[in-house]
Order: sequence, then structure tokens, then C-alpha cells
Amino acid sequence: MNLHTNEKTKQKALLVGIDTEDFNAEASMAELYELCESAGAEPAINLIQKRDKPDGAFCVGTGKLEEIKKICKDYEINLIIFDCELTPIQLKNLEKETDVRTIDRTMLILDIFALHARSSEGKLQVELAQLKYMKSRLTGKGVEMSRLGGGIGTRGPGESKLETDRRHIQRRIETLKDELLAISERRSRLRQKRKKDGIITAAIVGYTNAGKSTLMNTLTQAGVLSEDKLFATLDPTSRALKLPNGMSIMLIDTVGLIRRLPHHLVEAFKSTLEEASEADIILNVCDASSEEYKLHLEVTHRLLEQLGRSLHSVITVLNKCDLLQNSDDMPAGKDYVKISAKTGSGIDSLLAAIENNLPVPVKLFDALIPYDKSSILSILRSDGTIKNENYENDGIRISILLEKPLWYLIEQYEI
Repeated sequence: MNLHTNEKTKQKALLVGIDTEDFNAEASMAELYELCESAGAEPAINLIQKRDKPDGAFCVGTGKLEEIKKICKDYEINLIIFDCELTPIQLKNLEKETDVRTIDRTMLILDIFALHARSSEGKLQVELAQLKYMKSRLTGKGVEMSRLGGGIGTRGPGESKLETDRRHIQRRIETLKDELLAISERRSRLRQKRKKDGIITAAIVGYTNAGKSTLMNTLTQAGVLSEDKLFATLDPTSRALKLPNGMSIMLIDTVGLIRRLPHHLVEAFKSTLEEASEADIILNVCDASSEEYKLHLEVTHRLLEQLGRSLHSVITVLNKCDLLQNSDDMPAGKDYVKISAKTGSGIDSLLAAIENNLPVPVKLFDALIPYDKSSILSILRSDGTIKNENYENDGIRISILLEKPLWYLIEQYEI
């Protein structure tokens, strides 16, 4: 069932949040609204209840539950989405009381992942995360299993895999882990080969919908899907980027991050995220027009630290600066590179920052080497990357990329 092409088939969703003052509930609900739209549903109504802690049986109190039931009936709501992780008993009780399909934040994110997975690895990662999450929620009867018939919160592995007993699901989980481990090992070997070949990598990471794919397209004309939706990009994309100094590096676009991303989702996508954490340079991209841009940067920093990545050679990129109304709205600080991937503003500064953070300083030389000094050419050819070489009347003219320790050989002959 495809719920994304026909406006009339969109599910009407009631969004429910619990404010325990552990986080910004309003901002989290605004994010849930965007997640709901990304999944193809229509977020019709928002409800937030302040509580010291979620109710064990229904998450919300009995009074709020009655309000939810009335709203579902009056507004013909056919999907309830909670902005938290529901326990199996809460899920069962809510569906029994409301007679409306109910999902939580994690199930919604998993559904969006399933919708956007394109590569075989992405599909394996999504299936693993879904099966792990659904394993404790499969009873094989009642409303819980009827949820698997179609609609948001049900995409992915499908009934043939989910309507099986727990032992079969566990076997499938182990199989998926083995397949993803094999992919992770292949990635590791590729990374080792790139390092051996001297290929420098830069990874674009950051909060979802920060404009990472737009930046990738601007820098490399990669043609990556770029939409104003959360998690529009799931599978990593790699493209060559030529820097102003003449050097080429590999640029990698990665899955977006989000606050309160469940740990098992991070685990499922660990092999993909490792691709970013192992990069020589990291571009931490965030939406400068968001009031929570600092929080978004912190979410990325925390994940990188979880993956064992130091924050050395992390370039903080404030994107969408064109959306700021005036200079007073511009975030202060000299540690940021401020750009607009959409208009191209600030891209030159970003490229300069990448050059300044290369593991080994590299420079493109245009030089004319006299014939009586041609003995140094063997060293240059061996340790540098010659772009062009011509024999002229006065000597040998070369265009060459050299690492800093070799600059002394050619500086006096530079044109």
C-alpha cells in the first residue's frame, strides 16, 4: 500500500506528547509533526499533557485518554502517534480503548527509514532495527497483529517476516547481524585501501533536514535526493570533490541525526555512521535559521563521541544563512563557517576551511624546472601528483600537487 501519492488516502494523525520537563516538549512535538509529514500522514491535532512521569497503563492519564477517544471519533482520526516510546502493555491498552492504530516515535522513525531505504545495506539495517523493536511487541493475535496489515508504522519487512514466532524472528535477527557485519568488514577494508592509496575523506554529518544533501549537490553535482523532509537521505553517497588547490578528496553524505534517537537505531546504522566517524575531516552541518541550532550541533557531537571520534578536524558549518532576515540574527562566533548551500554563498570559505584541515598540507605548484636541475623530477614524480608536464625551451614546466615536506624542492622554480 502506497500512502504517499494520493492525497485522499493520507492517514489523519493525532499527535500526543508527555511533558515531564526532561526535555523541550514543544520543540519535540514540532519535530514529531515534521516526522509525521515525512511519513506521508496528515498531522491533524496536537495534544500535550504535563505529568511527573508517564502512566504505566496508558502513558496519559484517564482524563486525557477520554479526550483522545473523543477527538478520534469527532475528527475521524485513524492514527495516534505518541512522542515517546510506548511499552507493549501501553500500546495494547491504548489500541483496545481507542480502537485506533497507535504507534510511538520510534515506530514512526523506523517507518520513515523503511520508506527511504534504497540500498541493500539500508534495507538490511532497517529490517534489523524493526525486528528488534517489534520482537517484544508481537503477540500473534488481536489488534497488535492487525496493525501489520498496512499503513504508517507497518512498512518494512512485511507480514511474512513479522507474523512469525519469536524464535524465527531471533534467527532472522542473527542472520541480518551476520550480513551487516560482513558489510561492515568490507567497508573497513575499503577504508584501509583508501588510506593506503592516500585518498582523503570528508564526511557531511548533522541534524536531519539541515541541508546536507543540498550541500553535497552544490559541491559535487552529485544529484542526491534533496527534499525538505526529515530523513530524506538514508543511504550514504560518496563523490569526488576537487579543492581549489587542485587536490581531490572523497566527500560522503550520511543519514541525518535527530534528538532522542533510540540507541538500537544507532546500533543498527553503526556501520554507516562509522563511515563518517572514520573520515579525515567532518563537516558538522546545521540549520542556522533554527532557534535550536546549538542543540542540533550538540546532538552530532555526542554521537561522534559515542563512536569514539575526537572533535579534531570537525568543521562546524552553519547552513541556510540566506533564511536569516538580518545580520543580527546570524549566530555569533568565529569558529563557524557560514554558508547557504542553496545559493552558493560562503562555499569558497568552506572549501578553504577544508583545505586548512587536510591531514597533510598539500599545495598545487606551477613551476618551470631548468634542464640542469631535472634530477629532482624523479623525486617529484615519485612523491607528488603531476597534473601536467611539458618540455619547453627554458626547461620542464610542470603542474604538481606536493605535500608540505617537499615544497622546498620546487618553491624557487614556481611561476
